[in-house]
Amino acid sequence: MAISTPRRELFIDGEWKAPLLNNRIPIINPSTELIIGDIPAATKEDVELAVDAARRALSRNKGRDWSTASGSLRATYLRAIAAKITEKKDELAKLEATDNGKPLDEAAADMDDVISCFSYYAELAEGLDAKQKAHVSLPMENFKSYVIKEPIGVVALITPWNYPLLMAAWKVGAALAAGCTAVLKPSELASVTCLELAEICKEVGLPAGVLNVITGLGTEAGAPLASHPDVDKISFTGSSATGSKIMQAAALQVKPVSLELGGKSPIIVFDDVDIDKVAEWTMLGCFFTNGQICSATSRLIVHENIATKFLNRLVEWAKNIKVSDPLEDGCKLGAIVSEAQYQKVLKFISTAKSEGATILTGGSRPENLKKGYFVEPTIITDVSTSMQIWREEVFGPVLCAKTFSSEEEAIELANDTHYGLGSAVMSNDPERCERISKAVQAGIVWINCSQPTFIQAPWGGIKRSGFGRELGEWGLDNFLSVKQVTKYISDEQWGWYKCPSKM
Repeated sequence: MAISTPRRELFIDGEWKAPLLNNRIPIINPSTELIIGDIPAATKEDVELAVDAARRALSRNKGRDWSTASGSLRATYLRAIAAKITEKKDELAKLEATDNGKPLDEAAADMDDVISCFSYYAELAEGLDAKQKAHVSLPMENFKSYVIKEPIGVVALITPWNYPLLMAAWKVGAALAAGCTAVLKPSELASVTCLELAEICKEVGLPAGVLNVITGLGTEAGAPLASHPDVDKISFTGSSATGSKIMQAAALQVKPVSLELGGKSPIIVFDDVDIDKVAEWTMLGCFFTNGQICSATSRLIVHENIATKFLNRLVEWAKNIKVSDPLEDGCKLGAIVSEAQYQKVLKFISTAKSEGATILTGGSRPENLKKGYFVEPTIITDVSTSMQIWREEVFGPVLCAKTFSSEEEAIELANDTHYGLGSAVMSNDPERCERISKAVQAGIVWINCSQPTFIQAPWGGIKRSGFGRELGEWGLDNFLSVKQVTKYISDEQWGWYKCPSKM
């Protein structure tokens, strides 16, 4: 089924505007390698217009149109966005699957999560009204103090290509609920559904400039956005290398940032588990979204007593995964997002082999797929901790495995990484799981599962996986500034200085 993408321009100040240099970037369907449309390529000048629009929207009518309006008013727009996405769910899912290569069933599930995210932050926006002027208990009776939560201002939201609309919803929903205005810059590899989000905002009558969407290359659009002096905060999800550059740009202006970066997450499997039950979670933890998940539990640490049996069963599970065009019925693993990423994944596999690792299954293109950036689900064994495949993020359907003999060794292997986003432990011993969850250095721990994500729970990492939390109330707090207001209520002179004689 041939699908073409709608032709869109940049969305600035509530209107579609062509980029000033009129440049565009082709959209390539990773499953067919065919060009199916194009997106506008913004440059620094377009970024200036978008940030200016967001700044004006923040203060329009002294903020009463958005930033200082009631949370309940903002909630009506967030719910309208959710309702419109519900209407367009099937269309958006097909566009997403075609644009970035993920299976259609996954893209459809993403749309459900997008809808839930906007609805959830509508509720939090309403709840924000009741939390204003929260009393602060003081030790002195002649003072009263309370706290006001205010939007942090104009925010830059820079999102990745693995969950294009969902990652945008995480940031946009929370930022708008808080009363911020925003400039959203999605990855140039998967921008289509974010541009459709702009169209939805236009359809529901979101005030002009509250959300602006610009597309383009990171160097030409993302960098000037991150370094713009009128942006009050940057929220970024992407690679650790780019996150480091964004931190540097923000540091020059003492600007807050939230970073959700790469990962090389462990999954620890003990010898008391149900093999098939855990095998499925292991597959899901590494091969979901074509293995292109920052939290992918791609380092399997399996107890030596069951290693051979478990790995052999994993191979059987992996060979049973249907790799195909994302729009085909039953597809469970689609195409890698781009040719460059495809070649990168294959290079990781070949390097692992040259370093002495064993490709237990997969490792190449499926024989029946002559076109598209497809990689078989791959399992690699005989891995040492110094190998590239064990230490670096692949961002593809590649699982590497090592064995352990003791709980202490498992924890040491799990924590032997620069990253700290996700982690998983599989065991029927609740006390052991509790010990592991405390010992593992990660922002997220899954017990007897891998990758479930709930909008109500905090999401984020430690170490080189970034800092700050998205989702839940923590996601809203990301975009709020806390102001203390303290009032002296006594009729008495304070009396610190001697009062001069009255005339």
